[in-house]
Amino acid sequence: MNLLNRRALAYVAGHPMDFTLQCLKGFRANQGLLLAGAVAYYSLLSILPLLMLAVVALSHIIAQDELLAAVGRYLNWLVPGQSQPIVAEVAHFLEHRDLVGGVLVITMLFFSSLAFTVLENAMCVIFKHRVEIRRRHFLISAVMPYCYILSLGVGMLLVTLVAGSLQVMGEESVQLFGYSWSLNGVSGVLLYLLGLAGEVLVLSSIYLVMPVGRLSLSHALIGGVTAALLWEIARRILVWYFSTLSQVNVVYGSMTTAIIVMFSLEIGATLLLFGAQVISEFERAGREAPQPAPKPLVTETISK
Repeated sequence: MNLLNRRALAYVAGHPMDFTLQCLKGFRANQGLLLAGAVAYYSLLSILPLLMLAVVALSHIIAQDELLAAVGRYLNWLVPGQSQPIVAEVAHFLEHRDLVGGVLVITMLFFSSLAFTVLENAMCVIFKHRVEIRRRHFLISAVMPYCYILSLGVGMLLVTLVAGSLQVMGEESVQLFGYSWSLNGVSGVLLYLLGLAGEVLVLSSIYLVMPVGRLSLSHALIGGVTAALLWEIARRILVWYFSTLSQVNVVYGSMTTAIIVMFSLEIGATLLLFGAQVISEFERAGREAPQPAPKPLVTETISK
């Protein structure tokens, strides 16, 4: 571990509340909520085309029912409780995939990349200290979203294969001391841990790729773990709120699904950008020594 990381860790460990307030102030100064709104809006435009392209490509390798079940399972991590309408649209698209032409594929690729382009611009605002030093070539910015879409497709393939193996394991049982022990509970725990690990890796990869310049893996993991833990808390609160207290279906009617998805994406984008702000402040904490608190002015009394 280099000197900058040690200095930053020492500062965060010694002043956790100061560092948290520093991150919150920096996020507010960078108009984090406004940036999160833009990322959420374009994510809403991108999520269906991206899923459709990925599912069409992977359906040649994995059975359609198994693939849709895996997509629905892990889509619940992104839009809690609203995965079924999205999966239904993807399944409807798969039924008519023979009608898909080249123009439609290009259009879907364009809309799939919009969220990554806006996210990159939002990262430039948060990591402005990096942009001032070094700028990314526009060709790299143009190609990067499509490379990331390809990487997500490969990652979805691996996760689906592993999840299928864990589900098969959950149907088995172990004979021990004359008793039959079902592996269903173990399979459920492993599926949850797989989803959590995948979430951390995806977030860390975003922090590793999107900011300008080279970001260390340890810093990317700090942001990924922070955002993943915050999202886990927020996701459970959202599931509880929409299942118990919310009357959003009464207010918005047929628009309920779109409103809930947009609200979930807004919160997710906010936490994603806040994780980037944590990395940004951590980097500067390593490069800039914290200023000591000013000492109070003391006047000496003159004795007569």
